[in-house]
Amino acid sequence: MEPEARENTVSEKNEASDEVDAVELSLDSFVNVELSTENNSGSDVAQNAFSASQALFQNDDEEDDEDDGDDSGTDHWVSDHKSGTQLQRAERQGGNACLPDTFQTNHLLFYERFKAYQDYMLGDCKQSEVKAFTADYLEKVVEPCDWQALWSTDVFDVLVEVQDVDFSELKASVKLVLPLQCETRGCELTEEAMNALLEATQHMVPLHELQVVYEESGDFDQTALSIEHLRFFYKHIWRKWDEEDDDDDFDYFVRCVEPRLRLYYDILEDRVPAGLVAEYQSLLARCSQCFHEFSLLRSGLSSDSDSELDNVSMVEGLKLYEQLETFKRKLRIIENPLLRYVLGYKGNARQQCVQRGPRAAGIRVVHIVSASTTASQLQSLLNDRLLPLCSAGDTEVQFHSDPVLAVGSCYQNDIVIILPGHYSVTSSIFLPDSITVEGFGLPDEVVIENKNKGDSFVESTGAEIKISNVKFIQHDAIEGILCVRQGSLQMENCVLQCETTGVIVRTSAQLSMDMCDIYGSKGAGVEIYPGSVCRLVGNGIHHCKDGILIKDFADEHDVMPSITLENNVIHNNEGYGVILVKPNSGEDQTDQPNQDKAGEPAAEERGQTAEEKPEGDVADLAVISRASPMLTTPTSGGVDGDVAASSARKWRLCRQLSRNKESSSSRAVEGLIDHQMFVSIQGNQFKRNGMSDFGTFLY
Repeated sequence: MEPEARENTVSEKNEASDEVDAVELSLDSFVNVELSTENNSGSDVAQNAFSASQALFQNDDEEDDEDDGDDSGTDHWVSDHKSGTQLQRAERQGGNACLPDTFQTNHLLFYERFKAYQDYMLGDCKQSEVKAFTADYLEKVVEPCDWQALWSTDVFDVLVEVQDVDFSELKASVKLVLPLQCETRGCELTEEAMNALLEATQHMVPLHELQVVYEESGDFDQTALSIEHLRFFYKHIWRKWDEEDDDDDFDYFVRCVEPRLRLYYDILEDRVPAGLVAEYQSLLARCSQCFHEFSLLRSGLSSDSDSELDNVSMVEGLKLYEQLETFKRKLRIIENPLLRYVLGYKGNARQQCVQRGPRAAGIRVVHIVSASTTASQLQSLLNDRLLPLCSAGDTEVQFHSDPVLAVGSCYQNDIVIILPGHYSVTSSIFLPDSITVEGFGLPDEVVIENKNKGDSFVESTGAEIKISNVKFIQHDAIEGILCVRQGSLQMENCVLQCETTGVIVRTSAQLSMDMCDIYGSKGAGVEIYPGSVCRLVGNGIHHCKDGILIKDFADEHDVMPSITLENNVIHNNEGYGVILVKPNSGEDQTDQPNQDKAGEPAAEERGQTAEEKPEGDVADLAVISRASPMLTTPTSGGVDGDVAASSARKWRLCRQLSRNKESSSSRAVEGLIDHQMFVSIQGNQFKRNGMSDFGTFLY
């Protein structure tokens, strides 16, 4: 752009800005928040940035009301004067000191990215419109030419000058800044090599690979921020299969962007269990691989070929399509904050403590835990517990001041006796061996409180573990106050004061809980997984989100849990006393032929059958290819009829589940107590539960 033209443009903007009463600024234009403080004034900068951001948001809200519904956001970057950049400098650490610094934009807060995507970049677009909306947003805020940036890849960083921007392709036309200024990783690049690379790409590079060079004038703040939003979106939000989703009638921001953005920050702030993070990343990798294989197979199909090879490829494509839909469904469950902990995963990928087994000498150790004690307590301990335990002569006594250290010192068959006191711990308690932990007194006298955040407070994996007469107080344990991963745990006369989630009984684990009190969970007081054995007798479960939550994953490898509920008092829970979580496969809606659970017309009225049987007949494979938007190549029936019909039936069942996967609902039920998973259910009292005593949650 010529200097004279740029001066005219600036003067026109200044004249226009004098005519408005309030200054409109982008919700994402002020990002003066640096999470990592590198100097003594870091906290003051962050506080000032937060206050200024609040003022900017208030200005935006007021001016939105004055715009009479105009939410285009086309002038949100206009300001009547500029006082320099509002962004911080990202100083380069080591490497080539010749490369200039860039804008610091990678520490944006959740609400800043949320508002940028919702109000300016994506709005209410469909997934097929994402690129067009993004290009329109960038065209309004990115300087079209005459700015410098670092072209950053995994191999090199090189200084370039942007000559033009192709917004429709999200690319920029660049040229090298001479003399060559670059930093390489594992290779050497010359000016000739870089020019050859640019020639091969026709001097066009992706916008998200550019980092705007820092300038104090403030002229390129919006350019740097908008490219950061673009870079973050395609790195952490966008999925390659999003654009090919056959359901294009939903708001992409609401369905995909917001839950993925929240999950990203939940992971960043350690609010998601490590095992769930590992499973999510594994699912993403497997889904990407499946989509890649599916795309290669689809591209190899010929639209006018009737060969047997193409027909076989079509059947393989249907199998890959089923796998892809399964992966996508599991990813959506983890991305949904409401379903994440209900259905998210069945185990923790995190490495557990190693089981020690018995001591080589064959002796047993009694571990006494006490910060301080009296002579009378020691006398009672000696008479009531130590003398009976040590009568055999093969028992030693060790003293500890920390219950975590005492448990960590245990071998198989050891006993931990905790004297009265309030013990504050800063780490989780792992129980890999068969031991006994008992409080010497009432539960309210023997209190263990976890002060730090972690996946869970107490984790049990031993074959036979017993805990009694202890009160556990949980703070920020993401996965549960107590998690029985495997083996058997017996609890008696304990108090579990939850803050986030309650007791979790994993698949193949066993829990026997007698005369215990569980309260305060923001989830369920007790979560029971398929294939587990849970015996609850004489317990109080109250003031939780739900009392007892039983999970059904609809997995062919899952087996029904075995549950005993006797003489429990389940009361004052926000939701249900006992709730069964199960997949919404369609048969649960047959009792309402004219209406779905969400109040929408019944499946028949929408052109589909409420119970779509997998035994339905299919004329030929061409029907399947027309039904699937991903498999667009028709065939004329060269495959064996049984194979085609079988694949079609599987596809139809998959599509039925896919149609139901986004709808979830809960309802009260009367016949749940007759379910065969209950070995015994008697003598229980249900009082003042918010929704009902028994219910189901369909997902």
